[in-house]
Amino acid sequence: MHSKFIVNPLSNTTLHVVIADSFFSKLVGLMFRKSIPVDTCLILSERNESIINTSIHMLFMRFDIGVVWLSKDLTIVDKKIAKKWHVAYFSRLPAQHVIELHPTQLENFSIGDKLMIHHEVI
Repeated sequence: MHSKFIVNPLSNTTLHVVIADSFFSKLVGLMFRKSIPVDTCLILSERNESIINTSIHMLFMRFDIGVVWLSKDLTIVDKKIAKKWHVAYFSRLPAQHVIELHPTQLENFSIGDKLMIHHEVI
């Protein structure tokens, strides 16, 4: 079994990764869950960089989240706190990946930081 982690070397932050890799899993995202663990994030990826395709909605969400948008080379292009039940959030610049995480983790990520994905064999 493989486990993936996203790492920000500049803030020495490592989060467990859950991947949303189908249309349905990206649509649902974190909806209907009660919370997201502090050490975990959900990654939604698109084939190309886009503002529209990496937008998120917060309908049916029970809690606020931190959102980080990444370029194709995993550089942070935008970040925000997304409030529950807000219709939509968009990145200021085109992104290819969206990370949804516990809102307290957002302070560990800054625009311009380049992230890494690590694989660990369990």
